[in-house]
Amino acid sequence: MSARRAVIALGSNLGDTRGTLRAAVADLAATPGVTVVQVAPVHETIAVSLDGLDRDRPRFANTVVLVDTTLDPVPLLDALQAIEQQHRRRRDRRWGDRTLDLDIVDIPGVVLDTPRLVVPHPRAAERDFVLVPWLEADPAATLGGVPLRRLLDALPDAARTLAVSAGSAGAAALADPASPAADRETGR
Repeated sequence: MSARRAVIALGSNLGDTRGTLRAAVADLAATPGVTVVQVAPVHETIAVSLDGLDRDRPRFANTVVLVDTTLDPVPLLDALQAIEQQHRRRRDRRWGDRTLDLDIVDIPGVVLDTPRLVVPHPRAAERDFVLVPWLEADPAATLGGVPLRRLLDALPDAARTLAVSAGSAGAAALADPASPAADRETGR
């Protein structure tokens, strides 16, 4: 099978969030059938609950990773969930706090709707914490044929979660843990 592009969203709001994201990118890169192509900058975001924004919960560190993969969608999901488990992901509460969350956002040309996996992600167009880093990683990207910039501009202010951007050093720090940007990112 030839490789195809996949968009993976990463989020963490418990523990060493940036360290966890950095390790998850390395885990993705080490996954057979997956090649990391681009890592977006990390953004700090306000937590979202079923009731909306929750400023009392720990903030999330979010990014998007573009990968090329020879894995079909469900085996890719299995690989992502295995990485989550390595980082002690617990599924106690829907939209709850977590050490690591990995979601398949999109695989261009793939539409899938099963009880276990929906591609494209059904709420991606409503989440600035997905759209902003994805747009940074791929300025020409579209979701369902709609440019990401248009989707982002259409979001109501009440749905905006971005708190503070890490800037471009965030991507370098996640992509290469030994980089000087990684040292700045972690304060070492």
